[in-house]
Amino acid sequence: MDIDLADLGFWRRPMKERHEAFARLRELERPVFFTEKRVPLLRSGSGFYALVRHADVVEASRNAKVFSSEPAASSPEPPGWVKHVFGESMVNMDDPRHARLRRIVSRAFSPKMLANLQGDIEKACARIVDDAVAAGPGGDFVEQVAARLPIHVICDMMGVPDDLREQVHRHVDVSTAYTGVRPSLARTVRMAVGNMLALLALQRMVIGLGRERAAEPRDDLVSALVTANVDGERLTDRELGSFFALLLVAGNETARNTMAHGIKLLTDNPEQRRLLCEDFDGRIGGAIEEMVRYVSPIMQFRRTVTEDYDLRGLHLKPGDKVVLFYGSANRDETVFPDADRFDITRDAKGHVGFGGPGPHFCLGANLARQEIRTMFRELFTRLPDVRSVGEPELLLSNFDNSVRSQRFTF
Repeated sequence: MDIDLADLGFWRRPMKERHEAFARLRELERPVFFTEKRVPLLRSGSGFYALVRHADVVEASRNAKVFSSEPAASSPEPPGWVKHVFGESMVNMDDPRHARLRRIVSRAFSPKMLANLQGDIEKACARIVDDAVAAGPGGDFVEQVAARLPIHVICDMMGVPDDLREQVHRHVDVSTAYTGVRPSLARTVRMAVGNMLALLALQRMVIGLGRERAAEPRDDLVSALVTANVDGERLTDRELGSFFALLLVAGNETARNTMAHGIKLLTDNPEQRRLLCEDFDGRIGGAIEEMVRYVSPIMQFRRTVTEDYDLRGLHLKPGDKVVLFYGSANRDETVFPDADRFDITRDAKGHVGFGGPGPHFCLGANLARQEIRTMFRELFTRLPDVRSVGEPELLLSNFDNSVRSQRFTF
């Protein structure tokens, strides 16, 4: 088979070829094993079984007892020393530790909190479009629009002062550049070091902010997270730092990638754009779900098998690794007929673009939906002729379906 999901060459292929390769893998009787190369001090090098069918991804997502997020859910799997430097992220934990952290931070994403954020999100979208209009057509949609909103919203939620936000944006850009495959060992090392320094800087920043808020609480999320609630639960310094880094990277990339790919999809599919604009409020919910399905902003996560388990005729043993390929599951024709067609009228609610069902479903999914909905309403109301120009520049990654730049005009 000329498909190797662990090889850099595969992820250099055009998107269409990759989707065709995953379609071939979905036709096979059992999941295929792929061998990874070890990079000393940076990657463990363990191989994995690729879960590419929708049913397999859902089954593994729901059964967190067998398909564990520990020791690491990111892919490629980092070496063990990383968690001792950065602390452990929620995505790399199982219950009960995961449940405790999720219970504490879930207050940031309650319906009441999101409703309170709407006014600020609308003002942020208006300012972003104001700046785009002032700059004139021909700019970069990612830099001027898609990348600005999520970070602005997260910084507002956390109470990050205005004078620190440019640093936050810079650190996030550096950290998300290291999310998958790199062209050489030397570049891997350079980017890994840059990634680590950026994440440490973000953690130090919010830990310092947390200590200030512990002494003088304000009406922001950092204050809530470092002050004991009615149950006596709060985040430690390291937990706060890890959560902030996760929120910035994961929260930023999901909304940013969907908006950046979305403007291109609506440009390339004018009949879908017309349908959306004819009844924006009635169709934007379905359009967002279809964008997330079609795009799969985060393409995969890894799990470690904890006990003997049979999955579609494949016997898995404790310690085996599986990778959940969300982008492939979201193109599974048995669930989404004519899956390669972008259709905002499709019932796409079963997609796994925010992760599969279960304890690790994306905590910020509704916030991402809210940001995307508000931004596209502002764009299509004020700039009815807004559209992408040319082809996007994509990040070379097997993890993050990121658009690095996309020209646009209006």
